[in-house]
Amino acid sequence: KNLAKVRYKQFSQILNSIGENEGGIDKFSRGYESFGVHRCADGGLYCKEWAPGAEGVFLTGDFNGWNPFSYPYKKLDYGKWELYIPPKQNKSVLVPHGSKLKVVITSKSGETLYRISPWAKYVVREGANVNYDWLHWDPEHSYEFKHSRPKKARSLRIYESHVGISSHEGKVASYKHFTCNVLPRIKDLGYNCIQLMAIMEHAYYASFGYQITSFFAASSRYGTPEELKELVDTAHSMGIIVLLDVVHSHASKNSADGLNMFDGTDSCYFHSGPRGTHDLWDSRLFAYSSWEVLRFLLSNIRWWLEEYRFDGFRFDGVTSMLYHHHGMGQGFSGDYSEYFGLQVDEDALTYLMLANHLVHTLCPDSITIAEDVSGMPALCAPISQGGGGFDYRLAMAIPDKWIQLLKEFKDEDWNMGDIVYTLTNRRYLEKCIAYAESHDQALVGDKTVAFWLMDAEMYTNMSVLTPFTPVIDRGIQLHKMIRLITHGLGGEGYLNFMGNEFGHPEWLDFPRKGNNESYHYARRQFHLTDDGLLRYKFLNNFDRDMNRLEERCGWLSAPQAYVSEKHESNKIIAFERAGLLFIFNFHPSKSYTDYRVGTALPGKFKIVLDSDAAEYGGHQRLDHSTDFFSEAFEHNGRPCSLLVYLPSRVALILQNVDLPN
Repeated sequence: KNLAKVRYKQFSQILNSIGENEGGIDKFSRGYESFGVHRCADGGLYCKEWAPGAEGVFLTGDFNGWNPFSYPYKKLDYGKWELYIPPKQNKSVLVPHGSKLKVVITSKSGETLYRISPWAKYVVREGANVNYDWLHWDPEHSYEFKHSRPKKARSLRIYESHVGISSHEGKVASYKHFTCNVLPRIKDLGYNCIQLMAIMEHAYYASFGYQITSFFAASSRYGTPEELKELVDTAHSMGIIVLLDVVHSHASKNSADGLNMFDGTDSCYFHSGPRGTHDLWDSRLFAYSSWEVLRFLLSNIRWWLEEYRFDGFRFDGVTSMLYHHHGMGQGFSGDYSEYFGLQVDEDALTYLMLANHLVHTLCPDSITIAEDVSGMPALCAPISQGGGGFDYRLAMAIPDKWIQLLKEFKDEDWNMGDIVYTLTNRRYLEKCIAYAESHDQALVGDKTVAFWLMDAEMYTNMSVLTPFTPVIDRGIQLHKMIRLITHGLGGEGYLNFMGNEFGHPEWLDFPRKGNNESYHYARRQFHLTDDGLLRYKFLNNFDRDMNRLEERCGWLSAPQAYVSEKHESNKIIAFERAGLLFIFNFHPSKSYTDYRVGTALPGKFKIVLDSDAAEYGGHQRLDHSTDFFSEAFEHNGRPCSLLVYLPSRVALILQNVDLPN
C-alpha cells in the first residue's frame, strides 16, 4: 500500500508540475498543434522543433529548391527552435500539400544532417528508395467524420487486425480494402472491437509494425490518412470500437527516417549510452523522465484519439517499459519483491499513469489494454488507488498453456486442473483479455492452434467431400473447445487474431530477404471460409455463434465463473457463469450417458451451444429438443444437479429456460 502511495505521489507531482509550467495536461498534450510544420491563417508557415543538441536548424524542400540553409530556425530556450516563413506576395501557400520537406540539422561536430520532423503527419517510400520521404500533408478537404463513437461495450470481443495482410492476394492490402471487405466480416462474426496493428509508420514492413519511425504518421503503405479516418468512421457506424496498437515502449534505430540521432546526439528523445538501447529488439529506448519526451508521447496519444477518433489503445511492450531489465531473462513467480524495488523503471510507470489519465479524461468511454507478461500488481487498478490506470491486461499465460499442451502432451495426459488454474489465475478486480492465440502465435517460427492440431493434413483433408480423418476430426473438435473454454473462463474480454477463427492454414511471414521478399504468407485467405466445400466454414460458424451468444448472455462482464468440476480421469470441466452451465468433455474417446453435473439453479435447461452440431462440423450426437431438469440433488458443492449425455470431445452450454431472460 505504501508503494502504491509513493507511485501515486510521483504521478501527482508530475501532473502538478505540468499544471504549473504548461497550464495543464490539456495544453501540454497538444504539442502537435505547434511542433512540426503548420500553415497559418495568412498563408505563411510556422515551424517548431525540439533539438537540444543541434548547433543550427533549417527547413528545406521542394519549396526552396533544396537549398539547405536559406531558412534558418531561431533558437529558443530549452532546446527549442522556431521559424516563421511569410506567405508569397500573391498570398498563395508557400509549401503546397504533398510537397517534400526536410529538417536540416547542423551538429556540434560540424555535420549536416537531413531529418524528418518527429511530428511529420505523412511519410512515403517512393520507388526503389531505401528511406521514407516526408510529404507535407495539408489537403484542401480533410475527411469529415459522420458517426459518433460507440458507447462503452459491456463485454469486449476483440478482432486483432493487420490491414496490410487482410486480402488473399500477395500484396499489401489497403485501408479501403479493409473497410469494404473485412469490416462486414468482423461485424458478422459478432466482434465489437478491432485492435489495429502496424498503423504507426514503420519503415520495415516485416517488423509487424513494432519498429516505429514516424509516430504521428499513419502508415502510407495502405493509403492516405483520410482513408484510415474513413475506416474508423465506418467501423463506428457498425457499432464497432477501434483500438490502436500503440508502441511507446521503444523506437526504430533508423536516423534518416526515424527519431534516432535527430539532433545529431544519441540522446534527444532517448537515454544516451547503454540504457538507451534494447539489446534484444535492437531499438532505442525513450527517456520517460524528460519533459519534452513526455510532451511528445502524450501529444501522440491525444493525436490518435482526436485526429483519427480511435477509441483507445493496446499498449505494446509494457513489460519492457516497467523494468530496467526489460523482462529479459526474467521469470515472474508473482512474488511482490519482483514488482517493487530498484529494478522497476518508475519514470516509465509514471508515464503510463499519465497516458491513462489523459486518455480517460479526454474520452471517459475509451479503453486501454496493457501487454504485460510480468503480472505487475495494480496495473489495471484506478490511478487514484496508486494503480496504473489500465482497463485490461492481456492474459498472456493462456496461449502459452495451449501451445504447451498441444506441443508436449497427448490428449489423455492433459491436466484439467492445470487448464482451469491457467484460465482463472488473475488478480482480483483487475480485468483480463483472454485469448487462445494472437498474432504472436501465428508468426513464422511458431504455429497457430489449427496448425499444431492438423498440420499438413489441412492441405489435403479439409474438403467436406472426403471422410473425416482422425487428425482433422480431432483438430476441428479441439479448436472449438479450446476457443470456447478460453472465451467462457479466461477473462473479462476475449481476443482473436484475424483469420485464426476459421483455422487459417498457414503462419504469417512478411516479405524479407530470408524468403526472397515473398508475400505468400503475408495474407489472409478469407476465401477458404467462404468455400462451402471446405471445412473451414464450420470453425467460422462456431466462432460467430459463440460471440453472438456472449452478446446475448454477457458472460464476459459477469463475475468470474464458479468451477464445480475438473475431473482428471474423466477429462471433464464444468463451470457456471452468467447463469449458463458450461460443460467440456476433453476425453478423446469416452462418452458418458448420464453424467451428473452440479448447478446453482433448479428448473429446466436447454442446449444453447453445442460444438457437436452439424453446422460446426460435429457428429450431431445430441438432440437439441431434449429438456434437462435439475433437481435439488447436491453435487460438487452445488445445491442442484442434472444428468446429461456427454459425447467425447464436446463442449456444451446449457441455459436455464425457467429464468426470465
